[in-house]
Amino acid sequence: MDREREPEPCPATEAPKAQPGPPPGPTRWGICSAGAISHDFAVALKTLPPTEHTVVAVAARDLGRAQAFARRFGVPRAYGSYEELAEDPDIDVVYVGVVNPAHLPTGLLFLRHGRAVLMEKPMAVGACEVAELVRTARERGVFLMEGFWTRFFPAWRRLRSLAAGGALGTPLVLRGELGFQLGGVPRLREPGLGGGVLLDLGGYGLQMALALLGGGKPPTALRAHGVLHPTGVDESVAVTLEFPGRALAVLTFSMAAELPGGAALGGPRGWAQLPSHMNCPTELLWGGHREHFPLPPPAEPLNFPHSTGLRYEAQHVRECLLQGLTESPEMPLAESEVIARLLDEARAQVGVGPSVTTDPPE
Repeated sequence: MDREREPEPCPATEAPKAQPGPPPGPTRWGICSAGAISHDFAVALKTLPPTEHTVVAVAARDLGRAQAFARRFGVPRAYGSYEELAEDPDIDVVYVGVVNPAHLPTGLLFLRHGRAVLMEKPMAVGACEVAELVRTARERGVFLMEGFWTRFFPAWRRLRSLAAGGALGTPLVLRGELGFQLGGVPRLREPGLGGGVLLDLGGYGLQMALALLGGGKPPTALRAHGVLHPTGVDESVAVTLEFPGRALAVLTFSMAAELPGGAALGGPRGWAQLPSHMNCPTELLWGGHREHFPLPPPAEPLNFPHSTGLRYEAQHVRECLLQGLTESPEMPLAESEVIARLLDEARAQVGVGPSVTTDPPE
């Protein structure tokens, strides 16, 4: 049907058109620690346009390691202390890749200097430490996000969209397992370094259960059973979570055994599955089809599988900063606090005592 055209406004009364401003410059990253995960994060950033992401500084407690990292990735500045990185005025956000017990002091350092922080998971060792980081970020009005990279993978977003859209009916059961033979990783065996499988891998399953079954809210019940490593850290753990509406998550984690690493979500209308790498998925099975979400290839070898997928959380952080947000709507701080409390409870149930922090290595 033809529509009558509206009379054009008189030129004299037409509002002036806003001129487009210059495009935003690149997000300037600082890297805290020159260890294995920081290496992979830098490799992942290289898969993104340099007009959007650039690493401008790196810090390590050993200046030589920071300098070597800087040479490898073409980073302009290297520091031998985290304090120098915090004082660098040309940084928009810091990626913190230090070992678990150092998360609280380094996080507080950067937040108190007004630096946005992407904190590698777990946010800290225990709910009290997480609460202190969250409180400081909110008091200072500074961006803080826990780096659960899973939430930004396209395969995960597809699964979450299917669940939210009712394709499975109301999700009622989540099954997941994640296990690697990690006996050769010293930090995982040491209580004083925040070792154990729950702090290393357990958060992936817990965040998945919260998002898919709990709507970000805590479960009504948690039960954990596990076996301990001779050093006293949790080695293999099974966790069940009950949520309102008779929803159940059954999760298994191990740092002693290799497991398929998949996760499946079911409801009365059907199921969907991440067949492997539930923490960094690139495939989804649903409705008799296998959907692929390939990652860009890395420019150099990685320390961990699928690490170029760290690009997705980096992109999300940039979007949040450009919008002036102080926390992520996809990985809100309230959920980080819930995950920390659940980890505390699960560790207590399997008999892990409070961590005694030792001076952590890089």
